[in-house]
Amino acid sequence: MNTEQICKELAALVQDERHCIPNMANAAALLWMKMENINWAGFYTVEREGYLLLGPFQGKPACIRIPVGKGVCGTASTQDATQLVADVHQFAGHIACDAASNSEIVVPLHDAKGNVVAVLDIDSPQKSRFTDDDKLMLEECARILEAACDWKPI
Repeated sequence: MNTEQICKELAALVQDERHCIPNMANAAALLWMKMENINWAGFYTVEREGYLLLGPFQGKPACIRIPVGKGVCGTASTQDATQLVADVHQFAGHIACDAASNSEIVVPLHDAKGNVVAVLDIDSPQKSRFTDDDKLMLEECARILEAACDWKPI
């Protein structure tokens, strides 16, 4: 996987589009195609009602709503920090949308005011699948999406 190439491709995909839904959809598809040993790639948006709502994704059907602060996605949103989890079965409060997932990385995305508005979630059936290089690449993808999208206030 060429990290720099993925970021360049994502930047080209979102270059002339400000709406977050198609940009997240294309980002999920790109990551699904380019990353190896993953079984889910997609987004959850932060909703006012205190939960994360399933957004564009690639992979098996997923949990539709995740309470803020619960699971890896909810933790990433409340802590406003990337969660790189080598073994999801060791993560307290892990929500198993797909029993085949063994490792996960979740990156928060922000609006122009710095509020967390979504999370990028990638799952793998392989334990310890995600590396620090993956973390840096996915955080750069998040920054590209943050800059490209007009996020609606939550």
